[in-house]
Amino acid sequence: MTKQLLRSAATALLIFVGPVDAEENAPMTYPDTRQTDTAEVHFGVTVRDPFRWLENDPRQDAEVARWIEAQNALSAPYLESLPGRDVFERRLKAMFDHETTTPPIERNGRYFFERKGGLDAQQRLLMRVGTDGASRILIDPNTWAEDGTVALAEWAVSADGALVAFARQDAGSDWRTIRVVDTSTGAVLDDAVEWARFTSIAWHPDGTGFYYSRYPEPEAGAAFGAGVDGHAVYFHRIGSSQSEDRLVHAPTPGRALLHTADVTPDGRYLIVYTSALTGGVAVTVTDLSSADAAPKRLVESYDDRWHLLGNLGTKLFFATQKDAPRGRVVTIDLSDAQPGFSELIPERPDAVLREGGSALLGDRLLLSYTIDVQSQLERYRLDGTLDGTVPLPGPGSTALVRGRPGENEAFFAFTSYDAPLTVLRYEVDANRTEVWAEPEIAIDLDTIVVEPHFYTSKDGTRVPLFIVRRKDVDGPAPTMLHAYGGFGISMIPHFSPAAMAWVEQGGVYAVANIRGGGEYGQAWHHAGRRADKQNVFDDFIAAGEHLIDQGITPSDGLAIHGESNGGLLIGAVINQRPHLFAAALPGVGVLDMLRYDRFTGGATWVEEFGSPSREEEFHTLLSYSPLHTIREGARYPAVLVTTADTDNRVVPAHSFKYAAALQVAEIGNRPHLLRVETRAGHGAGKPTDMVIQEFADMWAFAARWTGLDVAASD
Repeated sequence: MTKQLLRSAATALLIFVGPVDAEENAPMTYPDTRQTDTAEVHFGVTVRDPFRWLENDPRQDAEVARWIEAQNALSAPYLESLPGRDVFERRLKAMFDHETTTPPIERNGRYFFERKGGLDAQQRLLMRVGTDGASRILIDPNTWAEDGTVALAEWAVSADGALVAFARQDAGSDWRTIRVVDTSTGAVLDDAVEWARFTSIAWHPDGTGFYYSRYPEPEAGAAFGAGVDGHAVYFHRIGSSQSEDRLVHAPTPGRALLHTADVTPDGRYLIVYTSALTGGVAVTVTDLSSADAAPKRLVESYDDRWHLLGNLGTKLFFATQKDAPRGRVVTIDLSDAQPGFSELIPERPDAVLREGGSALLGDRLLLSYTIDVQSQLERYRLDGTLDGTVPLPGPGSTALVRGRPGENEAFFAFTSYDAPLTVLRYEVDANRTEVWAEPEIAIDLDTIVVEPHFYTSKDGTRVPLFIVRRKDVDGPAPTMLHAYGGFGISMIPHFSPAAMAWVEQGGVYAVANIRGGGEYGQAWHHAGRRADKQNVFDDFIAAGEHLIDQGITPSDGLAIHGESNGGLLIGAVINQRPHLFAAALPGVGVLDMLRYDRFTGGATWVEEFGSPSREEEFHTLLSYSPLHTIREGARYPAVLVTTADTDNRVVPAHSFKYAAALQVAEIGNRPHLLRVETRAGHGAGKPTDMVIQEFADMWAFAARWTGLDVAASD
């Protein structure tokens, strides 16, 4: 498509005709869903659970399988027939049809990076010799399955660049199989490691094997619903059987903890992070240069974030939120008789240190700070003194810093709401960046404007909000509001082809940086978890009110979208303020807050949500649990619940039970549909075409109920 045609497609003027009155539509006829008299008494409260049978695995329960088929048989034709769905599908394909490259990892002159070309189902792993050498495909997951549902997950390169250990993810499952490829020949070795889950991969410096995390092998037929007890770190020696793998870090009896391994850039130390998913980790270190070195626990508590930035010999540099909710840098010298942490760079009152975007590179510390959710990269000398900033292409965010101490070359990614992922090569000594890989996008980004806003939540808290729209859209327009609000995860600016497809049609795309995330550090996270979870919902509701009050969104033109913990958010707020929203899209959501901890990985979320088995926390969970707080008699927005049949992180039973409860409730005539994807999981590893089809359905559904008039593009 020519640039002129792209500009025409991006700037065509649309007419906002307003949403269709829901009461003019006859109520939808839903599939019959059997209800039982199942109920339990918790702390004097009787809780009915008539759809508990939908928790059964559809692979083993024919009734559940038939119910899913009936739900898809209702939702699929409805979604396919929506006005503009074909336009969204076509434009989403155009938006996704660009090359995406990740920052490379250099080992012994060889550069390894992922690249996804156009509409490929999955990203490939490529290798080149030298930064400007010819690239060749090392691993191509697109050849692994006809339907494209087997993906490349975690991978790591040995220190000499000779071997890559890589994990395969089948149909979106959290389970992994780890294999090893010879980078010179492309041959896959006989080594196979099964039952890895929630794992990293880290090579021993001598290249003889790697560290990984796994669970005990589940009983036959029980893998999908397997719990999270027994997570441990093992060492696999190349050429040996998995049965010979050595236990490195044992599971903690009675606690649902996750353990992941890393090795310092020089190969000297093994670092094991232990997480209770509280937003923090404990840290254990082992000196790999000593044959009989015992592991040392450097950090006992799971309450604070810790992240290794690098090391110089026995001196380790960490970013942490310990005694610094917005983050600071500390060091520890393991050669000291009694090693202890010393502050190197103190906490800043105006910025949050993002440990994942920071590293020790060359002879400088590169620290990624966020100021009101936008990145600033700063350089520090190793004595902690500031040495300027790193030039960036514009407002946005940085991630995936890759480089090593003592080396002048590094790479990192930059992106924003109006800037696709770009890889920058960084020369540490000269403090100079240059573009290493940059995609071309099928939309004229000069027609897009990104506006940072702030609004006031119910309790007076000031919350950031980003607005993305076309420059020529200056009046109220149907709006898609997105947020997450949990686990200390920050919603930093990033490019979304799906968001661009909505904006291109004249809609507004908004992202609220609500509490529960990490945008303002540990305190921001803690203000939105456990007993304070209602702050998350209040922040999101206030964002919707702000959009309408400021004339950005019409009064019945607000759609909302969130996934996982964000799906919980959507389910909770539509129960609390159903009239505020025209359409809602809860995806792979945690929706039954009284039983979430009984499914697969749910036990690891107790520190975030609280436990249903503790009385005070039970009452808090019951007060907002989407499944249990549906308001009979209220007019609800149109709701499209999305999930996937092989999601073993947030099991689809959450969505099944919630959709069934919506469909039997007296909550108005707008549709309340369930869309179940097959051979897909929680999101990671989903083939591109599957992503496009899902967004085309969701966006067309939201457009129908917010009044967004979708125009055919040239």
